[in-house]
Amino acid sequence: MLEQHNYVYKKEVDWSVLQQGISIPVTIQVIFQNTVNRFIPRGQSKDIFLVLEGKTYKANLVNQRFDERKYPNRKDILQIRYNPQSDIAEKLRSIFEVSYRYIIEHRNSANGNQRIFTKIPEEQKEHLAIYTTEYDDTYYLECITLEDKRVIKQTFMQEDEQEYEASINYISVDSTATIASVSQIVKERRLNRAIGENLKLLYNYQCQICGENVGDRYGVHVVEAHHIDPFVESLNNDANNQLIICPNHHRIVHRAAPEFERKKLIFIYNNGIEERLLLNRHL
Repeated sequence: MLEQHNYVYKKEVDWSVLQQGISIPVTIQVIFQNTVNRFIPRGQSKDIFLVLEGKTYKANLVNQRFDERKYPNRKDILQIRYNPQSDIAEKLRSIFEVSYRYIIEHRNSANGNQRIFTKIPEEQKEHLAIYTTEYDDTYYLECITLEDKRVIKQTFMQEDEQEYEASINYISVDSTATIASVSQIVKERRLNRAIGENLKLLYNYQCQICGENVGDRYGVHVVEAHHIDPFVESLNNDANNQLIICPNHHRIVHRAAPEFERKKLIFIYNNGIEERLLLNRHL
């Protein structure tokens, strides 16, 4: 069974993550918005705890103040902050050694320019996943390193996309996975599922294609997360690669394999039918 944590953010590792903290956009994070509103008002900061690999670290959560008269519709601007010499910063640098080494070498090649922005190549990117817990002041961190990505790619190469998505939507784990890869598989499935569950809340369990909440009259939720670009090929579990659709549309999309035109948000089927997304709050 996958551990239950509520997704907050998947952050690409950069100099800020390794040194001083993380800015968290909360535009589409339903549960996190509710937590923040309850826990920390705008313009204030509070101590929080970060749980990483079984150890707890102290940090600071800041809900930045801004002129609400000028920006009446702006969501909260939050940052998790820590000192470059703190235990959590040192731990992240040790885990994300590949990214840290790449950035240091890039800075050295620029004569030590501290202001230079280092863009890590796509094939070397690592990520930090952040989750809420049952405690308002405690967050669960999970690191997706380059080695994790290598194992995940190798593991999912032969997996069927429909079977994979079923495992995400209905919480199943591959019992045949090797001990060497099970940690990375669980990590990837947990993140993928958490992103999908957050989007389901964002759409109130309605299908983005037809707008229906097909389980509502029965008091159940049966909407499903679908990857626009198949995850087993792209390994892209970001929100911008997921749609929330009803089971009927999910089966149709997999069976008919329509092209999805992102600019127009339209599915184009081989028989000429075009179906535009009725709901869109995140693409």
